[in-house]
Amino acid sequence: MGRRDEGVLLSEAARAIGVSQDTLRRWDRAGKLRTVRDSANRRRVPRREVERLAGHPDRHRAGDGLSARNRFSGVVRSVEVDGVMALVEIEAGPFLVTAAVTRDAVEELGLTPGVPATAAVKATSVMIERGAS
Repeated sequence: MGRRDEGVLLSEAARAIGVSQDTLRRWDRAGKLRTVRDSANRRRVPRREVERLAGHPDRHRAGDGLSARNRFSGVVRSVEVDGVMALVEIEAGPFLVTAAVTRDAVEELGLTPGVPATAAVKATSVMIERGAS
């Protein structure tokens, strides 16, 4: 941690609040967050700001450290393990989300049909093109 009057580094503040560093940068540009620059020109967030934002509705309560904005909570519908990989289907309301994850992740999380789970989706771009009829 930095000196008390300088606050904490952006990475530490993001971790404490439960959002990404990019989110904090956007909040800073939009005036939702006050930051200061240290002698190395790094953004620092005053501890008062971290405490104020720790309860912000945009922070993620599940999956600390995740910055994904699109989260689909639901129930595991199926798990297909093949070698070191697995396909996990989560039924989340009207959505069916399929994720390719490692076998280890399935085992560590205890993913089996009927278990509650949340799919966190983050992509820089997703493109879908309709094929010719």
